[in-house]
Amino acid sequence: MKRSVLKTLLSILILLGSFSPLISAPTKANNRSKGVHTLYLIRHGDYNHKDLRDPFTGKGLIPLGIAQARLVAWRLRAIPVRYTNLYSSTMRRAVETAMVINKDFPYLKLQKFPILSECTPPTWRADVMRKISLEKAKKCSARLDEAFKRFFKPTPDKDTNDIVVCHGNVIRYFVTKVLGVNTLSWLRMSIHNCSLTVVKIYSDGAMKLVSFNDIGHIPPNMQTHTGGKKKPLIIEYDSSTAVPATK
Repeated sequence: MKRSVLKTLLSILILLGSFSPLISAPTKANNRSKGVHTLYLIRHGDYNHKDLRDPFTGKGLIPLGIAQARLVAWRLRAIPVRYTNLYSSTMRRAVETAMVINKDFPYLKLQKFPILSECTPPTWRADVMRKISLEKAKKCSARLDEAFKRFFKPTPDKDTNDIVVCHGNVIRYFVTKVLGVNTLSWLRMSIHNCSLTVVKIYSDGAMKLVSFNDIGHIPPNMQTHTGGKKKPLIIEYDSSTAVPATK
């Protein structure tokens, strides 16, 4: 019995030894581990929709939007990486969101790019296309294609971790290009304010969507999205443990 067990063990060791070159051989995944470019895409916080000024000078964050921005900043701090760049569009709601995030990462210089600003690219939704000219929609997609080439590129010499604060339409359009699907399908995704979308770009140019519209860092009573019912900023507490006010 003992001889049988010993013989079996010896056979296994011999087999493992014969396959060792295959086990130790580098794989494509291992090659991709060098020079990974990770993008952390963040939609701006909730803003003043009643402001009649243009979105570059007006329509700034409301208190709820500021709170959402602080929460996503804390979420970014919990990720064990050192960030390389902080980008935003030039629209006020995106700039203000990026400024809130910047307070947690003071070593980053906020860089603003007009090509990241919100617009409406072509979509299959007829009700949406009736509100915008086809020419304007095509100009939007051309600009976003330019932005995609600018920001979604490999960094083979080193790992980079970029924070990009922009807009719902912009992020959804980028995601369709990452997935290699028809860009007309961007509106089939829903995206929340200050949600986190993560994309990895490997040294060979391959892209992977790690997460989309992650809002785990925002409590349900503070979550907002386009077309959703607006919520007041409510801070809940347990009155039984509250410290009584002193005169």
